[in-house]
Amino acid sequence: MSAMDWLMLSLGAAAGAAGVTLILLATRGFYIGVEDEHVALVTKFGKLVAKYDKPGLVLYPGRWLPWVKVEQVSLARDFRVIHDLRLNDARGTTVVADLWVELRIVDPEKALFAVEDWDKATQNLILHAAMTILGSRDFQAILDDRSELGAKLQRDVSAETERWGVKVDQVFVRHVALLPEVSRQVFGTVAARLERARAVLVEQGRLDVAQLEAETARRVAVLVGEAKSQYPLAVGRALQKLKSKPKVFEAYNALYELAQVRGAHTVAFRGFDGKDLRALDAAMLPDVQPVARTG
Repeated sequence: MSAMDWLMLSLGAAAGAAGVTLILLATRGFYIGVEDEHVALVTKFGKLVAKYDKPGLVLYPGRWLPWVKVEQVSLARDFRVIHDLRLNDARGTTVVADLWVELRIVDPEKALFAVEDWDKATQNLILHAAMTILGSRDFQAILDDRSELGAKLQRDVSAETERWGVKVDQVFVRHVALLPEVSRQVFGTVAARLERARAVLVEQGRLDVAQLEAETARRVAVLVGEAKSQYPLAVGRALQKLKSKPKVFEAYNALYELAQVRGAHTVAFRGFDGKDLRALDAAMLPDVQPVARTG
């Protein structure tokens, strides 16, 4: 083949490809593509004339007309995040929170025609409900009952959003916080409460320890008293047994009397029979030292 033949072949192939492309582009004006989990709504002069919900291509000859519009509405589950929602709680404290909203369109016709902008309307409705519901609780209650408050928000807005063909499946309250200056004030209040609680606990502990010590001392005194009371009884029983043996009993008495005498501070006079001189008389005799005589 000559160079001219190759040139003509190349130009023919290019023209064929361009023709096929133009044909495909032209035929697209007669088809509507429907994606999975989507609904195609066809309107003519703003009025709904057709609805296609099966995935694929649908032949619609009037697709290319300027007054015919196709709205693709997704039926898949979607979510919205509302950041930095500021509200005052029941005590007037400014609280900052984020809202996570899971929703989906269940009626595409209502979502398109019942409200001008269902997305913006839904978010505004959730914001209003959150201001009302969360504003009736204090900060601690919002922290503790976030799941319950989210479920209450979901129930509160569902009745209204269903009129727009939108179903709110779940609402989560998350990232609840305070403004920095409010946080410092709250932390100072909490610290003061903790300090007061610590002082109360310390004082209560001191009183409990004192009461326990007093109770212990009382019980010890009772036990010591009971123990001391057993000693005379035991001695009495022993003496009662000794009386059955007179000699041993007399020896014990004599030994007991001697045990009562303090040898370093007492002079005892014993052995006087009382006829000529009694022990008391001998104790009263003057201390006469013998006088040495020298002669």
